[in-house]
Amino acid sequence: MANPQRTERFRWHATHVFFTTVCLIAGCMFFFKLHEFLRTIKKDELAGFAFDPILTYGFVALGFFFLLVWAFLTGQFKDIEKTKHEMIERVLQQERDEGLQIREEIL
Repeated sequence: MANPQRTERFRWHATHVFFTTVCLIAGCMFFFKLHEFLRTIKKDELAGFAFDPILTYGFVALGFFFLLVWAFLTGQFKDIEKTKHEMIERVLQQERDEGLQIREEIL
């Protein structure tokens, strides 16, 4: 039988490797798109048409990147299943409370 702690550690590392790989690929694609925009600006007659989208993409991407780094550094990815269980428990507790209130109203 596999050691549960070792399995959890493997999941933790696999999640981080996957996370890092996806972020690197997405980042490369994003910079490729920006590079294409910059090449278009230099070639075409309408030299400034792509400046606004580039600036917007840059600020949005930078904001999401900072949110991602903040979430990673504050441990938001350590126990991603915890929130699901808390939400289910709250719903069950609410249903129990409502059931109790309905019984009290009937009596």
